[in-house]
Amino acid sequence: MVSAGPVTHSLHSLADADWPRRDGLRALTAALGAENIRWVGGAVRDTLIGVPVHDVDCATLHTPDTVIDLCKRAGIRTVPTGIDHGTVTAVLKDGPVEVTTLRRDVATDGRRATIAFADRWEDDAARRDFTINALYAHPETLEISDYFGGLDDLAVRRLRFIGNARERIAEDHLRILRYYRFQARFGTDLDAEAEAACSDLSGTLKGLSRERVASELIGLLSLPAPHSTIARMRDQGVLGVILPESGPAHIEALAALIEQEAAQGFSPDPLRRLAAMLPPSPDVSEAVAVRLRLSRNQRARLISAAERLSEDAKDTHALAYRIGTEFASDRLLLLGEDARAIAAWERPQFPLKGGQLVEWFGVSGSKVSQIMRFLESRWIQSDFSERFEEWEFVYGLLALSGKLTESEIEHAKNWRKQS
Repeated sequence: MVSAGPVTHSLHSLADADWPRRDGLRALTAALGAENIRWVGGAVRDTLIGVPVHDVDCATLHTPDTVIDLCKRAGIRTVPTGIDHGTVTAVLKDGPVEVTTLRRDVATDGRRATIAFADRWEDDAARRDFTINALYAHPETLEISDYFGGLDDLAVRRLRFIGNARERIAEDHLRILRYYRFQARFGTDLDAEAEAACSDLSGTLKGLSRERVASELIGLLSLPAPHSTIARMRDQGVLGVILPESGPAHIEALAALIEQEAAQGFSPDPLRRLAAMLPPSPDVSEAVAVRLRLSRNQRARLISAAERLSEDAKDTHALAYRIGTEFASDRLLLLGEDARAIAAWERPQFPLKGGQLVEWFGVSGSKVSQIMRFLESRWIQSDFSERFEEWEFVYGLLALSGKLTESEIEHAKNWRKQS
């Protein structure tokens, strides 16, 4: 039986897109000259496959100093955001655009590259990672220059390294993770050479900074359906290098979570998904958060998710009140429980202040906080409905529960007489 081969998709036209007609881009073209610049990368790629465009990048024959000078003459403000690497950001009326001088690699060590400016579009394209990212569009005619077959790859939704995959990875080891992230986003037809290279060279990821690894992992987990890619990464030995705590059961837990998010209308959340990929152990979650250099809030979310218990689903509003709706939603979704009831729930404010207890009952010191905890617990149990703002209700509850001394009861009665 003859294989049907990959499905070919029709590509959209740049001429039908709005962004090339933006006033700011036209002003930048006039300032730098149409023959000296090309729109490149994500904006071109995404337009061709019908994905909304957010950022526009520009490649240019001009050096950074010339870009700054020409933009200044045209009244365009620039910021030297990455001038050592040839990048200047032009601040336009419809959004910033990174303008980068054509480059070629002089030396690479897997983590960083030493570059030199180039004067040929082909040289700049050759140093990029994937064929679909090396598409250059003329700013006026919108004609696309494709040096490595990126258009054909886009048509069959195939992610392919430019040239030899192993050489591209040797230049920058992070390209392994970028491959999986881009493949999950754009690819359906797997490239055997790329898959083998990523698997064989996965050990090189150990030399990368934790922040770069975390950024790529978070980016992958932010995509709508990354489960199959994550599972493939584990099978190919890549995931074990960056997240050895994640086993087969945790990959299945990720799949279950993604189903719950979709069924309940929750947006993809990378931190929640990362929690699914780990054993439900606060110690493990904290160690992973430290290793990946996550923020304090991200670390807290990961640890909270690891503390989930089946009892959390018994009173979802009480759970949300105690730990917040975001953390509570994480736990419920990870447990496979319904989190919709608390998704837009506004945490009520406990109607009693410590100062009122001091005024009403003459309590002081640690007893104020003890009574507050007791009353707040009762209020939560009542589904936040009991009348704790009323003196009579609070007095009766505390007196019957034996929380007040005789002198405090006397103080309360005198206060009531005088109020």
